[in-house]
Amino acid sequence: MSSVLSPVEAAAPAADPKSRESRAGSRLFEIDCELQYEVRAETDFLFQIEASQTPQQTVLSETFKVSPALRIRHGAHPGSTNRFARVHAMPGPLNVRYRARVRLHAPDPDPTLVELPVAALPDEVLHHLVPTRYCESDLLGRTALRTFGQIEPGLKRVEAITQWIREHIQYEIGSSDATTTARDTLANRAGVCRDFAHVGIAFCRALNIPARLVVGYVKFDEPPPDFHAIFEAYLGDPDDPTRGRWVLFDPTGLAPVDRLVRIGTGGDAKDVAFATIFGQAAMSSMRPEIEEVIETKPA
Repeated sequence: MSSVLSPVEAAAPAADPKSRESRAGSRLFEIDCELQYEVRAETDFLFQIEASQTPQQTVLSETFKVSPALRIRHGAHPGSTNRFARVHAMPGPLNVRYRARVRLHAPDPDPTLVELPVAALPDEVLHHLVPTRYCESDLLGRTALRTFGQIEPGLKRVEAITQWIREHIQYEIGSSDATTTARDTLANRAGVCRDFAHVGIAFCRALNIPARLVVGYVKFDEPPPDFHAIFEAYLGDPDDPTRGRWVLFDPTGLAPVDRLVRIGTGGDAKDVAFATIFGQAAMSSMRPEIEEVIETKPA
């Protein structure tokens, strides 16, 4: 097995164990993700399965291993918290295993959050207003206004979008593929988690609300384990228009958003694929598992 420390593990400064392992209002999770491939020809892999390091999420420890022993090149996408690992593999079986211990501190949604006018949005979120490959917000403006235009702007309107998707689109495995867009999902009235999220993003952007895709690990009530896609919208503080924050929403309702450990964030699914393959390889199994660690309070 080949194991390489990620930048977080290799470079993180020493911290007080108590402050890292126990924080009020937070949850502790253990991730165990295993991917297996049959490589048919010399192939390059780009994996995005490592937990992000963000103000709301602390990676306490992690390992990334591949078998057979191969060089692993770790990196991060500029301007984001998305991390990746590059592996060059020869023909034969390839096993990838990522394990991590992550502390999640998810803030409660504020019902007073408002939509910010475009003029008040910070520069770094403006690109989340425009259409992308899977989220054709420019083609859904009339539908968005007709369906959600009379709802109070802000958190309530995005919650209404989320509820509408849940009530009008059937969650159906196999109903979509890698080319399915938000418009396709609306037409078919069926999809999986990424399709639900794409519709939410497209509707938000059509209403001038910045929105983006979030992919991560979460525990489902029913097996099998899988990566999960939801979306987040950028909303503002009513008392200070210069302050805004990203708020998570899950149109599928499959799991609580405050228990999702983020892997990556992007404009749509093209930015956050868990594996991108340059060559010839087929996946033989996938097991992205996550468990919450129940912590006991000291007497």
